[in-house]
Amino acid sequence: MRKSLAIIIAAATLLVLAACNRHLVYDKFMHTPVAGWEKNDTLLFEVPPVSQASTYQSRLELRVVDDYPFVSITLIVERHIYPRNEVRLDTLNCPLTDRRGNAAEKGISYHQYIFDMSPIQLQQGDSIHVRIRHDMKREILPGVSDVGIMMLKAP
Repeated sequence: MRKSLAIIIAAATLLVLAACNRHLVYDKFMHTPVAGWEKNDTLLFEVPPVSQASTYQSRLELRVVDDYPFVSITLIVERHIYPRNEVRLDTLNCPLTDRRGNAAEKGISYHQYIFDMSPIQLQQGDSIHVRIRHDMKREILPGVSDVGIMMLKAP
């Protein structure tokens, strides 16, 4: 009896978790050296072909340590849509602190941020190749731990 109940609870939990992410198409982080992300180190993300024509929302995700020396970060995001060979170029100025200079997101030594990018209309079978680099004055940018891309199908 207990074993059956445990299986039912586990299955229900999995269904609930799967339902929460039904619009999630892609979510991946890439690690950057915390000691310094070089300006010419471009991060590459390969979003596989989508199964359905729709509008997709892209989000940029950042993990930054307390030692990050600036109040914001400027990133250049190139999204190449294939097979159409269309390019979307976004310059994102991402604020990381509030007006008082405190981290805008909660965390102890790492802070995670999510920034929306412009939505993209994709056709069935379209894939996206995303290239991200920083556009800060320093050639080597310390304190950025991870950069990620999330794509969600619009409801």
